[in-house]
Amino acid sequence: MFCTALRPSKALDGVNGVQVVPRSPFALEEINQQREFQSTHDKSFFTANQPLLMQVWQQRPSCLRPVRCCMKGDQNFQETVANVLTSLPFIVLGIQAPRRNLNSKLYANSLIGVGVASTLYHSSRGKLRMYLRWADYTMIATATVCLSRALRNENPKLLMAASALLLPVQPLMVSAVHTGMMEVAFAKRALKYPELRMAHNVHKMSSLLGGVLFIADDVFPRTPFIHAAWHLAAAVGVGTCNKLLE
Repeated sequence: MFCTALRPSKALDGVNGVQVVPRSPFALEEINQQREFQSTHDKSFFTANQPLLMQVWQQRPSCLRPVRCCMKGDQNFQETVANVLTSLPFIVLGIQAPRRNLNSKLYANSLIGVGVASTLYHSSRGKLRMYLRWADYTMIATATVCLSRALRNENPKLLMAASALLLPVQPLMVSAVHTGMMEVAFAKRALKYPELRMAHNVHKMSSLLGGVLFIADDVFPRTPFIHAAWHLAAAVGVGTCNKLLE
């Protein structure tokens, strides 16, 4: 067997310019060992760094995380009623919002969707609640996109495409971006039109209060009625935004 492995093949004998070189099985074995060592080294490197990679991934900001379905709200009947009742103003604001063109109509309908999604979420229980939480966040993000579209007819196409792509998986990040765009537009118009300054001042105060309540609701999830108070502060802020579309 060993001799056969070392004996060169005679199939190419007599062919001009062809020289058959004997090949040792030890060379093949050495190559295979090198490949196995490289593969084992790569795996061990990844395994050794896996905890570090997982740590970095777990420390990513919340805007890069999927929607976390908070199941700690609506701890009792009274809190559920308060959360449902404070969701209804968004439906009223959507009905009363100006509908001068297609973009403003889409925004008005999205506000109604926010109120409906919030009402369904807070009145739900069981496994369905997780999906309705996602629908609630996604509807809020949709409303912010529709508002920025209604305020500016020429939004960057790349931004709108990215917003549509990220809307189902990162609604909080989409909401933050388009809310920031709305705040800039509101401030510019308040400087240009004095009649909007009062509405802008109310909007700033309600937005500041809403931000504090939103953080407090996440930090102190068992404190009752914080979420309902955030609903009211957000509704006041949305009501002042409607002034921009009049």
